[in-house]
Amino acid sequence: MSGTADRAVVRRWSRHPRCVSLARAELRTALAGWGFPELEEAAVLVLSELLTNAGQHARVTPGREIETRFRPMRGGVRIEVHDASDVPPEVREPEPGACGGRGLVLVEALADRWGYGARCGPGKVVWAELAAVKLGP
Repeated sequence: MSGTADRAVVRRWSRHPRCVSLARAELRTALAGWGFPELEEAAVLVLSELLTNAGQHARVTPGREIETRFRPMRGGVRIEVHDASDVPPEVREPEPGACGGRGLVLVEALADRWGYGARCGPGKVVWAELAAVKLGP
């Protein structure tokens, strides 16, 4: 898909929990506009987990809000969450009966690919890609 960079949806958020639902609404709108409504359920859950993790662990000061980027790609969507923390995400097996700790396990199960890396400025970007159409082996 050409011209995907200009179709990216970029937003900045505070750590307030209500921002997760606002970001989900932005992603739903973007997916519908790009013709990927079948990805909505999984993509919204992946975004929720990544954004919640960033809100819990990132340092957010004025000018260093959490940033989301949604970008259509050939056959799917890429979801990015940028934050100012250098601490890498780590998949852990949650303790039995624990209320949390399953976020990245869910991301790993739902995304076709996911990872993290450096970004311009302090912190990292955590990303996930979801395909509507499986492209080859």
